[in-house]
Amino acid sequence: MSTIIADTKTKIMTENGLFPSSEVMLDLKKLKKVYPTPKGDYVVLEDLNLQIKKEEFVTIIGHSGCGKTTMLSMIAGLNPISGGNISVLGKHIKGPGPDRGVIFQSPSLMPWMTSLQNVMLGVNKVFPHATRAQRNDIAKYYLQKVGLEDAFNKKASELSQGMQQRVGIARAFAIKPKVLLLDEPFGMLDSLTRGELQDILIEIWNKEKITAVMITHDVDEAIFLADRVVMMTSGPKAKIGDILKIDFERPRTRKSVLEHEDYYKYRKHLIDFLEH
Repeated sequence: MSTIIADTKTKIMTENGLFPSSEVMLDLKKLKKVYPTPKGDYVVLEDLNLQIKKEEFVTIIGHSGCGKTTMLSMIAGLNPISGGNISVLGKHIKGPGPDRGVIFQSPSLMPWMTSLQNVMLGVNKVFPHATRAQRNDIAKYYLQKVGLEDAFNKKASELSQGMQQRVGIARAFAIKPKVLLLDEPFGMLDSLTRGELQDILIEIWNKEKITAVMITHDVDEAIFLADRVVMMTSGPKAKIGDILKIDFERPRTRKSVLEHEDYYKYRKHLIDFLEH
């Protein structure tokens, strides 16, 4: 009898966009963000609820100013929560932590340090009990994964913007986070480099299967990368407006996505939402 009740409860929860707690990696409940101004409180986010499953890749789109980056920085623990809560595996976050890796639009590297040293900064913190050789191996492994095996000892200041972002991707994966947060990581790159880095990101993600949350303005990028695309309403008082499930098999290729019969249906759905 208890099994039947549990199964029914799971079904109802899933139909309502909720998942059983054992499947949830990241849980945002009644999230609120308020900035005080001389004219009174400005409410950026209000009553925002979102659950992201283990090993899921979610992209978030919405108009500029809808609070996407604010929400991501709150998940990262870099921006205080005004109301509600955020939990990772059921534990409320209380600030930044190694369980959440962040890739920003600008890589934010130490320009005087080499690629390897920049990645080692995080690795040394997260794996203090590993030997120096082991930590070195971790950093080198991820730099190789992003195609920088020939640039271990190049200073960040000597690298192109695309190469710097590769270091940023390697650095985020190398600390083995439970959740990977990406704030338009390819937004400042030309379309060719952007495509290359999307492929690198998804190739590493397919292997590591880290829960990922990515902000993007690009509808095609949102569809290509995601299991679900989350659409946010325009601010102030932004919340989740709609969620689109992307039913493409993984691993995906750009060609197979573009040729899929549902691709333009998904694209139209997202553009219609953004235009209203």
